[in-house]
Amino acid sequence: MQVVRHPLLSPTPGTQRELVSLHYGKPGGPKAYVQASLHADELPGMLVAHHLRGLLDALDAAGQITGEIVLVPMANPVGLSQFLLHGHQGRFELTTGENFNRHYPDQIEAVAQAVESQLSGDAAANVALLRQALKAAVLASPVDTELQSLRRTLMGLSCDADIVLDLHCDAQALMHLYTETPCWPDCEPLARFLRSRVALLAQDSGDSPFDEACSQVWWKWAARFGDRFPIPQACLSVTVELRGAADVTHELAAADARHIVDFLRWRGLIAGEKPALPEPVGDARPLAGSMPIKAPVAGVLTFLKDVGAEVKAGEVLAHVIDPITAQVTELTSPVDGLFFARDFVRFASAGMRIAKVAGREALRTGKLLGA
Repeated sequence: MQVVRHPLLSPTPGTQRELVSLHYGKPGGPKAYVQASLHADELPGMLVAHHLRGLLDALDAAGQITGEIVLVPMANPVGLSQFLLHGHQGRFELTTGENFNRHYPDQIEAVAQAVESQLSGDAAANVALLRQALKAAVLASPVDTELQSLRRTLMGLSCDADIVLDLHCDAQALMHLYTETPCWPDCEPLARFLRSRVALLAQDSGDSPFDEACSQVWWKWAARFGDRFPIPQACLSVTVELRGAADVTHELAAADARHIVDFLRWRGLIAGEKPALPEPVGDARPLAGSMPIKAPVAGVLTFLKDVGAEVKAGEVLAHVIDPITAQVTELTSPVDGLFFARDFVRFASAGMRIAKVAGREALRTGKLLGA
């Protein structure tokens, strides 16, 4: 295993942060990239990465890693250091207010123009050519800030991978996944191995989150070149939501790490007998059918349903109680679906999103991700 340190752009004199990546196997074969805690206060992924590192160290020592596996055990040194009034602020950069998991740079058209004359009827050769050009374009892209240099570093490590796993968590939630619709055929086995209850699918959800920046280049190139050149969906990129923020236990993390190794072995990056596919415990639904539940008024929030419940449209999920007037406001599900995530805050402000229900019908339009 090789440890590589990537200095980020220094924001002020005397300050220098770095990103650390762990490299297993050797370049040239199929590549998997796994990163943890891009939202730096979402810690289940960091513990999964700890257990995954132990498994990969043992596999590497035994000579069983046949592909290339890159692990970034902590993907956001900027957010990891952000504390305000004793509270960890790991989702947004305090300087700009930008979400660390949005606004990844787009090199799609520039790369397409650069390599178009070299593309052919050989799909594998096209993939290799596009990956090489994409990585070169990402690494050559200018950056002005520490945040931009973090995004460039993460994309430089991941943009040429066959598999990208971005480990996150929700507030209180079931295991669930986000991926782009063209990735679902390759993601479905991962959902089985991870025991995911629901995978939320979209094709360009808006604001260029990290996972989509890795995967959407391929279907966009395929659409651009049409029948002239074969361009497969060469990257499976998935945001893995490792349940809730407090689900930081060795038992869960060790199991999740084993399941990731099982999937990588199933995909051929690790030697050994190919594991059997587990039976699915969930399904795929449109991200546009994941309905946010909002509190129209402020008050004490108490839930009547736990995550994991299958609910009906109109069913009461929670109460918001005004401590002054004693008014009780019912919050109901707008659709039939799976109640898969809720906030851990128990005082709701007016307009606050407090939960999500995954329905089967695409009802929302526009940007589909939250802040």
